[in-house]
Amino acid sequence: MSQAVLSTDFKDLKLFKRGKVRDVYEVASGLLIVATDRISAFDVIMPTPVTDKGKILNQIALFWFDFLQDIVPNHIIASDVKKYPVGLQKYSDQLDRRSMLVKKCRVAPFECVVRGYLSGSGWKEYKKNGSVCGIKLPAGLKESQKLPEAIFTPSTKADVGHDENVDFEYMKNKIGAEMAGKLRDLSLKVYGTAASYAEKKGIIIADTKFEFGILEENLILIDEVLTPDSSRFWPKDSYQPGGAPPSFDKQFLRDYLETLSWDKTPPGPVLPQEIVDKTRAKYLQAYRVLTGKEF
Repeated sequence: MSQAVLSTDFKDLKLFKRGKVRDVYEVASGLLIVATDRISAFDVIMPTPVTDKGKILNQIALFWFDFLQDIVPNHIIASDVKKYPVGLQKYSDQLDRRSMLVKKCRVAPFECVVRGYLSGSGWKEYKKNGSVCGIKLPAGLKESQKLPEAIFTPSTKADVGHDENVDFEYMKNKIGAEMAGKLRDLSLKVYGTAASYAEKKGIIIADTKFEFGILEENLILIDEVLTPDSSRFWPKDSYQPGGAPPSFDKQFLRDYLETLSWDKTPPGPVLPQEIVDKTRAKYLQAYRVLTGKEF
């Protein structure tokens, strides 16, 4: 097992943005995205890294970018360090398998969330008023039940704090009906294609969030896609509606944190080694099942 990477520091590269998990640098050809081993929950970065998490996440995202490229173009320029510009080669050990060189573009200002099953914040909202993000749903649905059809439930993008669920009308008012419609239709198409593939492999993608960029007036898929950090993955063979199924994603970590007397504000609690190891194992299992490869 390699050394965990909590943060990156490339002295001669300009830091563009440091997210919860990824460090992004500006380079001449675009942006260099580096997936660290940081893990966040409830929008708080934990002080304890999960070794290899960044590599696993990056490889899952690259698998999906390739799988989906006939449906939607993406921002990838290169992911093989050997094909990076000469100036980045000296960092190859740190960048190998955990980075991607991508095109710089204008980012659509909404998270494009698709829900195929009733879970998480959607379940909480449904219990209150029978709808999710303004979409009325049939009465009597159970927690984690499959929806009659997948729904598009956008949210605002927050650099700090929580994203906020909004309805489609709000999105249309902000960015126009045409762009909102394109984002919705493309999100549903990408989710449907990916969910169908994953189910054949034994994973239910209950919900996920996509990010899109605008490049030369065309929509492209950016950031990460269909990873355990951006999606809710359930094992199909043990799925049953009526509760929260076991998962391949960081829901395991959230469930552990819910047992603590932590108020969900920074700093996050130090994680026991057992929780770190089990979280890593779940990410690895998702990688193996989806890609058919050993990590």
